[in-house]
Amino acid sequence: QVQLVESGGVLVQPGGSLRLSCAASGLTFSSYAMGWFRQVPGKEREFAAGISRSGYTTYYADSVKGRFTISRDDAENTVYLQMNSLKPEDTAVYYCASDWEPVEKKNTVVIVATAYEYWGQGTQVTVSS
Repeated sequence: QVQLVESGGVLVQPGGSLRLSCAASGLTFSSYAMGWFRQVPGKEREFAAGISRSGYTTYYADSVKGRFTISRDDAENTVYLQMNSLKPEDTAVYYCASDWEPVEKKNTVVIVATAYEYWGQGTQVTVSS
């Protein structure tokens, strides 16, 4: 079965950096666009960053643009989220998700959570001094 397993979430001080990883199995990874979403208690899950199946296109929420970088390694079936200049408001559970796209849409990134078929269990990121 399909599994997405996130790792890397920890407590970090404001201004610090962190890299999250999401290892995928049970799917043809190169056929999926990948996304990172985040959620705090009492709020809707929100899109943070996405990368197309080709890796050519990336897209970021305004709140993380210029600070976060998403990348993928298809040889390792893994997607990463490099997070720099972290702020307390980045505190959340971070989820990775996969969105199957046909080859004609290999450069597509979708920001709507309902488009993603598979989800990981999440990893907690806490930014606090």
